[in-house]
Amino acid sequence: MTILELMQKRNQALAAARDFAESHRTDKGTLSDEDSATYDKMEKEIMDMSREISRMQRQEAMEHELSQPVNSPITGRPYQPANEPEKKTGRASDEYRKGMLQALRTNFRQISNVLQEGIDENGGYLVPEEYDHRLIDVLNEENIMRKLGTTITTSGQHKINIAATKPAAAWIEEGEALTFGDATFDQIMLDAYKLHVAIKVTEELLYDNAFQLENYIINQFGIALANAEEDAFLNGDGSGKPLGIFAENGGAQANTITAKTTVESDDIINLVYALKRPYRKNAKFILNDQTIASIRKLKDENGQYMWQPALVAGEPDRLLGYECLTSPFAPVAAAGKPFIAFGDFKYYNIGDRGTRSFQELKELFAGNGMIGYVAKERVDGKLILPEAVQLLKLKGTSSGN
Repeated sequence: MTILELMQKRNQALAAARDFAESHRTDKGTLSDEDSATYDKMEKEIMDMSREISRMQRQEAMEHELSQPVNSPITGRPYQPANEPEKKTGRASDEYRKGMLQALRTNFRQISNVLQEGIDENGGYLVPEEYDHRLIDVLNEENIMRKLGTTITTSGQHKINIAATKPAAAWIEEGEALTFGDATFDQIMLDAYKLHVAIKVTEELLYDNAFQLENYIINQFGIALANAEEDAFLNGDGSGKPLGIFAENGGAQANTITAKTTVESDDIINLVYALKRPYRKNAKFILNDQTIASIRKLKDENGQYMWQPALVAGEPDRLLGYECLTSPFAPVAAAGKPFIAFGDFKYYNIGDRGTRSFQELKELFAGNGMIGYVAKERVDGKLILPEAVQLLKLKGTSSGN
């Protein structure tokens, strides 16, 4: 008898025993002594069959094991543990990023313990590193000065030493006494000015998981911060904001002046060669779109347009062979004001102090069904070598800087 046949027989015996017990119960719900003895005998037969089934199953398992070959060929690759990604901690961890997004969606009513690692001294929360990196990408993409200048991260006021006067070489007759010149150094201080941007988000968007809240905030904050930075890096006066390239005091050298009320081709040539040769190899133009509209009409003495449009997509246009970068924040042509910058802008130093932070605006827009958020950063910028950039002014100016 096979295991299957024995199991079927046991099932039948179990059903017969159940029917016997149900049909022979007395009025009290019990079995008589004679019926009880009969049921016990039926139950013993069922238990005996169960033990026999278990024995046959064990026997079948042993026979299957003994039938296997002693040595089996290796058909798979040796096990190699997967390289586990490095565990990120602090603001770089996935838990911190998820905690920040959850806090934003719940108006900071549900604060994860992991966010305690990123508390800002002003009451906000430091931006997760992933957010911060994406914000930097937005700043670099939108802000031309972030691409051109030299960015450094500071933890306090940063001092940059530059040579104020350099020793000069002199010819002497053999045996004459040496002459010594003095080399002096100046210091440029990079401080930190606070820049912030605030946005309002409706409660419906906050609670709608399908809405890409993270990307929206990064894009809005990034573009706003980039625009404010670029304006300050070009036009800032150093009072509560960075010192810009076009600043009258402390900016670039504005000693190239046209005698006309409009720019001419000779003025552009004079501007290029007013810049010292070492700076010209990496030099670029920065100017406003309105200025470009005038310059594109200029021709050289051979009747050729000085403006050279880019022949490849993504490449910048050129003027006298040098790249031209436009900014809506560059000054427009006006009497007495510099409006074209030409030079090596890597000498413009941008100092980022610490990290960016998010903060909620409690109750400020609650009546409108909106939630306010603020992003803050601290940054400074200065041109450490004014001679590295030359500015062009219109008629009615005098040599500056």
